[in-house]
Amino acid sequence: MRILLFSLCLTLSTLGVAQNKTGYVIYNAKGKKVSYKKMVKSLAKSEVTLFGEYHDNPISHWLELEVTKDLSQNYDVILGAEMIERDNQDELDLYLKDSINQKAFDTTARLWNNHKTDYKPLVDFAKDSGYQFIATNIPRRYASLVYKKDFNALDTLSDEEKSWIAPMPMPFDINLPRYQAILKKMGAHGSPKLIKAQAVKDATMAHSIVNALNTQLCDICDDIRFIHYNGSFHSDYYEGIYWYIQQYRPETSIATIATVTQADITKLDEESKGRADFIICVDEDMTRTY
Repeated sequence: MRILLFSLCLTLSTLGVAQNKTGYVIYNAKGKKVSYKKMVKSLAKSEVTLFGEYHDNPISHWLELEVTKDLSQNYDVILGAEMIERDNQDELDLYLKDSINQKAFDTTARLWNNHKTDYKPLVDFAKDSGYQFIATNIPRRYASLVYKKDFNALDTLSDEEKSWIAPMPMPFDINLPRYQAILKKMGAHGSPKLIKAQAVKDATMAHSIVNALNTQLCDICDDIRFIHYNGSFHSDYYEGIYWYIQQYRPETSIATIATVTQADITKLDEESKGRADFIICVDEDMTRTY
């Protein structure tokens, strides 16, 4: 009997541990745990949400879709993503209007390899709901051109090509801490042109967001929420896209989300505090989408 009772207690204890397993925790900027519901309620107060993801993280992608669905309950939402480049907007619009199918979209647009698993659900939500989806990123060949030849190389482009890039001359501050962190990390391989190539991506995404808001003909768009999906680095610590939106449209209210991974998710690491308004802390053993 004692052995039976011991076995039963051990089984129940094991089940309890298993039931308490969680893949992620949401923290605010100060490192305090917050509920998903509280995060969404706070996000709803801002015109723009910059959702910083890890590109291969399934929790990031699932929560992107959930946040979008929940914000759309009370607002008209505009979606936008780093993962689709501005010169593919026509193809994206045709897909959203059901004028081309997925195979044609895959063929004509330069979609990421993980589009089907990670970004198609977002695009299809916009398609099914009748929402705009903005291709926000600079075509990569022009970012590469900046890396090789500097900003002035963009002056040689056609007017159509320039329309896919943030207007020149663009604001630029190489001393922003995150850009300096790149230079420090790259060491001898880093250069000002590397930072400029990064900055022109951030500026173009920010300009795409601002342009979409401006076309709504509202100084402060109370009924519209723009949700932008980007690599977390592009908006961490209120720099990158966030900084450029402030340059182009200072009155814009912006909320940020960052993604981090940790071995122990029960407490947010000090280095991640202040990274964003909300930090999604994911177990580092979480499976990846690629």
